[in-house]
Amino acid sequence: MSYQKPRSQNDYKDLIWSLAPLVLICLVIAGIASQCSFSTGGPKQGQIPKFDAKAALTDDARLMSFPIRLPVLPDTDPNKWTPNSGSHDTITGTGGGDTSTVGFITPEGTYMQLTQSNASADALAKKYANGRPASGSEVRADHKWTVYAEQGSEPAWITDFGDVRVLIKGAGNANAFNTLSTAVGQAQPLPRG
Repeated sequence: MSYQKPRSQNDYKDLIWSLAPLVLICLVIAGIASQCSFSTGGPKQGQIPKFDAKAALTDDARLMSFPIRLPVLPDTDPNKWTPNSGSHDTITGTGGGDTSTVGFITPEGTYMQLTQSNASADALAKKYANGRPASGSEVRADHKWTVYAEQGSEPAWITDFGDVRVLIKGAGNANAFNTLSTAVGQAQPLPRG
């Protein structure tokens, strides 16, 4: 004689009593691993990873087959731009090429990406602006930037320096795009040797 009730007689109360021990075990493991925290005031800004953009871009200038620029951005509070990441990539297909990317956290706490590449502007737009059409243009530091903006997505600006294309993209406001595009436009290529 079985002491279990038939399956058809199980209800939500049985489900809750079955899941409660599993949830408790997960909370204990997360607590032991110190991966959970509770903050009554809501989330707080975490520590921004340290990244040496100058060293990374100087290395890229030696390694890449195209000129690399190091934009001079404000580095003191309250207008401090903090480099937090960097990477290399290759865009494949028509007009593709190598890319050098550095990420920054703006004074407002938003992320901005600076990508320099020997790929064509169309290839950069296809990869980083999801292939959306250009929606306008802006002129900063004597350079015309093609703007790729669409409601609900991060804007991207692309310009052509002749031997290198530059893309800036991110969640920053208009001031962030103005600051970064102007700084890139004023920067001279780093030495290649």
